[in-house]
Amino acid sequence: MSVDSRMHTSGSLPRPPATQNVSFGETAHSGTDPDLLSELLSTPPSPIKVTAEGDMPVSFRCSFVSAGEVAVADCAYEGTLLIKRKAPSVGMIVFLPVEGNVCFDGRREEIYSAPARGTILEAGRSMGARILGRRRHFGLFVDQAKITSHLTHMFERTISGDLDFHPHIDLTAGPGLVLQQIVSNLHSGLSDNGPLQRSPLAVGSLCDAAVYLLLESCRHRYSDELALPAPTPAPRHVKWAIDFMQEHIAEPISLNDIAAAAKVSVRTLQQGFRQFRNTTPMAYLQEIRILAAHRDLLDAGMRLTVADIAMRWGFTHFGRFAAEYKRRFGQLPSQTLKR
Repeated sequence: MSVDSRMHTSGSLPRPPATQNVSFGETAHSGTDPDLLSELLSTPPSPIKVTAEGDMPVSFRCSFVSAGEVAVADCAYEGTLLIKRKAPSVGMIVFLPVEGNVCFDGRREEIYSAPARGTILEAGRSMGARILGRRRHFGLFVDQAKITSHLTHMFERTISGDLDFHPHIDLTAGPGLVLQQIVSNLHSGLSDNGPLQRSPLAVGSLCDAAVYLLLESCRHRYSDELALPAPTPAPRHVKWAIDFMQEHIAEPISLNDIAAAAKVSVRTLQQGFRQFRNTTPMAYLQEIRILAAHRDLLDAGMRLTVADIAMRWGFTHFGRFAAEYKRRFGQLPSQTLKR
């Protein structure tokens, strides 16, 4: 239930692009064997075991479609099924029920999913579920890195860690209803070589719309800050500093070099970044470098090693690079490279 996440650097900060080259994938199965369903729902980072409860027969019909960094699903079940994750998921999952009930094992309490009420599960929020009788839902799967990438773009500063989304969203009206329509349209438009596969820009826009809808309409850790008026535009010297960092991102530049390029003192530069970027100049430089390394790891396949990519972007201490990368993206660089 995971999809690759990619970030693109453009201008001063990574911006989620309208992707022109989207890779599509589709998996669809139906049957009555819980072991087959286990294979269908599992991913390498997060294996899943499904078992049938009681003597009643079970059946399923599941269709998953991936479009670059986002995947959508249309799944239907019959019977009582117990689902257990052997490792936490690596992304956010949004369930949009059409029929029937599911009970998720939450961190603190059980989370119930029923028609008219969507369920938002961040990475690691639930390690199991129980499907009760007939059930059908649409699903939206997004890597955590894509969520934080969009939020980083909205705030123009680095965002990391869990966002602590409220687990429920009303699907009867407003943003929840629109989200369900977007996911349903993505699935129908991409399935069976659908028309959206020939319009990658439209797919990218719909995927971005779904993510921004979640961030702007659902309650989470940064909701109050998003509701505040937009900050004052950064002054010229901060923009000059950022431009200089982007131009020399892989070079061993110092704080003095950046201040000189921005035509201000080091102290003024630090104050500007604290006030308008909520960080320091060197932390900002570190962030755009690790984002560039992340992009290369996603694209490198087996052509380059982790060490090659780390060195390319100025990370000479591989242990510290791996630790910072895992803190930022939730996995080791080697794990990203193997995807």
